[in-house]
This record gives sequence, C-alpha cells and structure tokens, in this order.
Amino acid sequence: MKFNTKTIHGGQEPDLAYGSVMPPIYQTSTFAQSTPGGHKGFVYSRSANPTRNALEKSFASIENGEFGLAFGSGLAAIDAVIKLLEPGDEVISTNDLYGGTYRLFTRIFEKFGIKFNFIGMEKASNIENYITDNTKLIWVETPTNPMMNIIDIKTTAAIAKKYNVLLAVDNTFATPYLQRPLDLGADIVMHSATKYLGGHSDLVMGALVVKDKDLADRLYFIQNASGAVCGPQDSFLALRGIKTLHIRMQRHCENGKAVAEYLANHSKIEKVYWPGFKSHPNHDIAKAQMNDFGGMVSFTAKGNNYNEAIKIIENLKVFTLAESLGGVESLAGHPASMTHASIPKEEREKIGVVDSLIRLSVGIEDEEDLISDLKQAIG
Repeated sequence: MKFNTKTIHGGQEPDLAYGSVMPPIYQTSTFAQSTPGGHKGFVYSRSANPTRNALEKSFASIENGEFGLAFGSGLAAIDAVIKLLEPGDEVISTNDLYGGTYRLFTRIFEKFGIKFNFIGMEKASNIENYITDNTKLIWVETPTNPMMNIIDIKTTAAIAKKYNVLLAVDNTFATPYLQRPLDLGADIVMHSATKYLGGHSDLVMGALVVKDKDLADRLYFIQNASGAVCGPQDSFLALRGIKTLHIRMQRHCENGKAVAEYLANHSKIEKVYWPGFKSHPNHDIAKAQMNDFGGMVSFTAKGNNYNEAIKIIENLKVFTLAESLGGVESLAGHPASMTHASIPKEEREKIGVVDSLIRLSVGIEDEEDLISDLKQAIG
C-alpha cells in the first residue's frame, strides 16, 4: 500500500458493531465485563480505548512501523522515551531543538541523574566523540527547530547500532510524507501530532512509533503507568487530520518553497533558513532522505535588527502571530521569546536563535496572498 493510500486506509477497518467507516468516538472511561477478566479487549480507557487504538494503528502504518502509541502531547511522548532510561545514563541530543524538549531534558530529568550532551550534529561523525559506556540514547530533530538544520539519519543510525544505543528521531517538521526515520534505521519516531498530523490547530497530542516489540511493550507499560494519554475525541480529530496529510503536505511544500525564495531575494532580509536551497550546508542529505523540503522557513531581517523583526511580525495580516505550527493556516513566531524562551539566551545564540529570528509555518492558503502579506509587512 502506497503512502497516500495509507493515510486513509492504513491500519484501519470498518467498525465491527455497525460497519462504521470512520472509527466511532468511544467516549467512555470504562467497559463492562461479564466476569472478572472477562472483557472484549478493553477494560479502562487509560490502558486502551478503541478510538485511540485505531489512531495508534494509523500512526504505525504511515511511519512503516509495527506499533504506535498516542499521548496527551508531544512532550508527554518524549517524557515516555526518557523514562526508558535510568539514573547515570547519558543522552546525546542535537543542540538545536525545540525549547520545550530542552526544558524537559534539563529542568526535569537532569535532577534524576540523567546527563544530556547537546551537540552539533550537522556532521554525524561528531556524535561518536561524545559516546561513552553510559550513553543509551541519541535524540535527533531533523529538520531542526527553528534553524532548519539537517541531520543524516542513516549515518546516525549506523553509529547508534555500532554502540548499541537507541536512536529517536523527532519527525514533527518533516512528517512521514517527507521522510520515514524507521526505514533509515531509527528505533523510535516521535511526533508532536498537534502539528502536521492533526493539521488543523484543534488538538494537542503526541505520538511514538517503533518496530521492535520489546521496545513497544516497555513504552506501552510507561504509557499506561504514567497515564499521559489522549482522549477519544482528540483521537478522532487526529485520525481525520491524517486522512488529508498527503494533500496538505504537498501544498505546504509548494508554498514553503515560494516563500523561501521570495525572502531570499528580498533586499531587506539578511538570511533565510530552508533546506531546499542548494546553499544549505546539508542540502544533499536533505534531498537524499526527504521527498521534499517542507513548509517551515526561518529568516532574519537585514542587520539582525530585533525591532525590525518585531515590526515585521506585528505587520503581518494573513500570517497569524501564534505559537505552534503545521496547521492549514500560516503562522509566524518569534522563537527567542516564544517557543525557545526556556533556553538560556547565550545557549540560543550559539546555535543562531538570535532575537531577530522569525520562524514561519507556511500554510496552504493561496501563494500570492502569502507573498503579498510578506511584501507589505517587510516594506
């Protein structure tokens, strides 16, 4: 089954009760039993719910995995992965990553004795310099948030296998429409399903997908024991969103390319970060592991002027100033004060997240309207 078909049919079958084509919303906390332990596969909705199960099968299908898990948020999904570790274990993470992930790693898990090394991964060979006997996990974002750096998943997976280390890839920006990390050797794929998978800015959710049953069982135990699951209504909405993922991502990519090229040719723009440019440091890797280059674009105004950046953001009319990304509507954000504010300023600036940086989530509106909006906002 090809990808576009999987988004609609992957892991799905008509409901057994009445043949409903869409999985019903099983809005229940508990399920009747004929005798203690005598049930039809469901006991309590924290442990499993038919609507969530349908979604988890869809997650697994579109990522070419065997097991999917749905959580109450992307951070809840990341939290479950780190709970695979023990005090004294070490994690190697890209140094350019979502601020919430950085905050979870440094302010929650470090105090439980887990060490995090934040490094540049644009050259995958750099990772080996930080692997020790205590290294148990490599955490990758690609493209990274918000600098749009590209990390070679296949090479990183080979390094992880060499040292018997787990590799987890945050695939939120790319989605499985553009790249499938499990096919490239990753052990775990994570999504903030709030973003492109849901696609309509109407839910908060996280996802994990794996191939290995033992790893899946460990994660299912954490999911049930910790309880950070999503509800059936959000599961239904995410299933609905996934059915149009392929056609939405096609337009996101088309519009993202148009916006990136417009900004790159604008006299008042200093620099544009988008992996589709041949000048991007890892463009060839992006081209090899991705089917297209996505709808996320970051840029700075001429002279890296903070006030000019704020002026541009405040002048936008079609782009909405808001947190998040991946919805059908175009959004603009200021990473230094919004999504990445939890990262200390000196650490942000080392990786390029300066106060003048603007991040765009390019939606699926008419291309000409988006360009006109940027034109009037930049001046």
